[in-house]
Amino acid sequence: MPSRPRLYIDVHILQTVPPANLNRDDNGSPKEAYFGGKRRSRVSSQAWKRATRLHFAERYEPQDLGTRTKRIAGKLAERLAARAGAALSAEDAQRVAGALLKPMGIAAGKKAGDTAYLLFYGRRQLEGIVDLVAADAAELAALDDQQLEERVKNLPVREQLQQGHPVDVALFGRMVADIPGLNVDAATQVAHALSTHATELEFDYYTAVDDETGDEETGAGMIGTIGFNSATLYRYATVGLHQLTDNLGEEKTAVEAVDLFVDSFARSMPTGYGNSFAHRTRPSLVAVVVRTDQPVNLVSAYENAVPAGDGILAESARRLAAEYRTATSQWGDEPLHTAICHTLDAASPETAALAEAFGANRTFAELREGLRTALTERTATR
Repeated sequence: MPSRPRLYIDVHILQTVPPANLNRDDNGSPKEAYFGGKRRSRVSSQAWKRATRLHFAERYEPQDLGTRTKRIAGKLAERLAARAGAALSAEDAQRVAGALLKPMGIAAGKKAGDTAYLLFYGRRQLEGIVDLVAADAAELAALDDQQLEERVKNLPVREQLQQGHPVDVALFGRMVADIPGLNVDAATQVAHALSTHATELEFDYYTAVDDETGDEETGAGMIGTIGFNSATLYRYATVGLHQLTDNLGEEKTAVEAVDLFVDSFARSMPTGYGNSFAHRTRPSLVAVVVRTDQPVNLVSAYENAVPAGDGILAESARRLAAEYRTATSQWGDEPLHTAICHTLDAASPETAALAEAFGANRTFAELREGLRTALTERTATR
């Protein structure tokens, strides 16, 4: 459990997406959910977390990040072989890697060398395991299987995976059902994105023309359908700075990670059927709220679906501001910091309502800078 005072950073986003299929269900159609008695467009939290993590990865050195894979044994063998060079064959590297991981009791997968589940670990953590045996690789490879296992069974392999977590593992956490000692409590929670209004599933009937069809042939070379919908989505995520600091071991690094998370969460987009719909948009509104009591999701603003009229975004923004004001006044909340960035008309009543709730409109860069300053000042006083 975190030992530091609680400090949560809530991120609220409104984002309009044109016809798209960001995140398909088992039938290939866009995911949906009932909310407030109405059918809504939905994008799963897993889909948006992966998009956020990939955006993250583009801004960090690969060695400083984690990877989520069933192939930890294979990756460990590759690094052992690369470090040992000609002293270790690929086959011997696999033997040594298997012996190193065996004492941890990670369940084997269906394929040789695979684990039963995706394991999220840092690349530097894997290098730390290689460090334990790199100098003795040739000697270890000359042992028979029983001697090899006996030789490596007491090496601190597990400890290498329990320390020095990369920032993405620290943010999104890790769960290993078989080995609770390897679990990392996630510092971030991401809600399923939900449309603020009712939606209906539509289908795009498409045909593809065969370029080599002769004049005497008629008809399409291929036909098919793709399910899609369009939506103004309410997106929400929260980061526990206290938990993130515990996972990383340093407040400055944790504040930098929160800043990059807000940037990546706002700018990222799931890529489902991206070539078919070219659906990339940017959020129309991003608001951040820093709190010491608990995370607060404002999705209740849309329990009554926003009606289709002259536009959905403006009404969605007005309701978000009203929900925030009501929640803070009724519950007596006193958030430490609020900030907002949006693209609504400066003279609109919605902009006035948002300013009353979250403060004056800022650029996204100013929002991030203000958040970094607020978190740095807060952590400096603790």
